[in-house]
Amino acid sequence: MTSTPTYRERLTPSLWILLSAAVVAPMVALVFVRVEPTMALAIGAVVGFAIICALIALSPRIEISGGELRAGRAHIPVDLLGTPAHAVNDEARAARGQGLDARAWHLIRGGIDGIVTVPVIDPADPTPVWVVSSRTPDRLAAAIVAAQVTQHTPDR
Repeated sequence: MTSTPTYRERLTPSLWILLSAAVVAPMVALVFVRVEPTMALAIGAVVGFAIICALIALSPRIEISGGELRAGRAHIPVDLLGTPAHAVNDEARAARGQGLDARAWHLIRGGIDGIVTVPVIDPADPTPVWVVSSRTPDRLAAAIVAAQVTQHTPDR
């Protein structure tokens, strides 16, 4: 098994969410403006920058490496997964909405349209399916299939 990732994606917030978070900077500056206007601008800029950096740094990752699918803090060996299906647009909205199984494990992020659903074929696992948001759901599904093939291919 290789430890280099065959697929990696970070589910960062959309540009609109980052711009909305940046609005905190002038609000913080207004709080401190009566103390010292220059210091208020500096504090506002630092707080706004810190919030944006935290949103990016704390965003979950999706990775396939070493025969495992990692989505956020959860991980599962790819040989315990079935054939993945990817969806975008209306199909993805249905998969995130009325088609979402309550027993499923999900890593869903707003602003990311694509969805990959992967059935869990382990009979001992109470989770029937993983539902994961992805900006490139077709590539993620193909990477899962490729990792499954690699797991079942004997070394030469």
